[in-house]
Amino acid sequence: MESNDRLLKMFIEYLQIEKNSSHYTTGNYEQAISHFRTFMKQQAIDRFAAVSYLLVRRYLTTLHDAGYSRKTVAKKISALRSFYRFLNREQVMDHNPFATVSLPKKGVSLPHFLYEEELSLLFDVSDISTPLGQRNQAILELLYATGIRVSECCGMNMEDVDFFIETVLVRGKGRKERYVPIGSYGLEALERYIANGRKELLCKAKQPTKALFLNHRGGRLTDRSVRNILNRLIEQTTLTIHISPHVLRHTFATHLLNEGADLRAVQELLGHSHLSSTGIYTHVTKEHLKKIYTNTHPRA
Repeated sequence: MESNDRLLKMFIEYLQIEKNSSHYTTGNYEQAISHFRTFMKQQAIDRFAAVSYLLVRRYLTTLHDAGYSRKTVAKKISALRSFYRFLNREQVMDHNPFATVSLPKKGVSLPHFLYEEELSLLFDVSDISTPLGQRNQAILELLYATGIRVSECCGMNMEDVDFFIETVLVRGKGRKERYVPIGSYGLEALERYIANGRKELLCKAKQPTKALFLNHRGGRLTDRSVRNILNRLIEQTTLTIHISPHVLRHTFATHLLNEGADLRAVQELLGHSHLSSTGIYTHVTKEHLKKIYTNTHPRA
């Protein structure tokens, strides 16, 4: 009989090789299963195959009492359901104790986005006479111009930018690739950074790198570093809002739809597998249209 550690390792390999899941996804799955294993030990259950539906119900109660959000609970249960489906496939057990557990409904929260006036303040902050200022401006312009995720931005290499056809190659979730057009402002910021700032930062690197965005030591920039950069930029403005790379992604999608872009086109640009993921932005644009109607219709 396989040990719990061995079964978990087999599942992670299955996600990486057969499902082609991203490092982020496999990490979340592994974290959810590890959390459940801790609960199993507390309940004196030493094998995954010994888990019953009754134990699963007790686990859900524990999560609720601990104050986890509905979204977090849904993610944990979804990960465990997939794990036990894998155990069924491997004939470790003949039932899935998570199969009949209903996931808590997620509350719909509208994505936060920036208005054009707020963006203008943000774009005027960076000192583009310095290498780091040029880099920060290029990151800001690229995130807003393309709507890419912060992980996609940090994973971008020099050869992924095509100035001739004005597009960037984006490697998204599940190792899916897509080409996204980039406008003149983004291209100008990238050209300036690559021609000057990146060369200076590269001089500090201990080894050659293909990474597009570099830190002050010449290494590839991390997700956390980009978040910190955006926070520092906001602190230099008069804005009192919270910003993250995902806010710029929301802003990109919202502005396109507000200007009449097709929902499926936005889906392709964002790299969403399902149209329902993009549909959340229609709620925002409806609010935008309602505001216009209220402010302009004589009898509103």
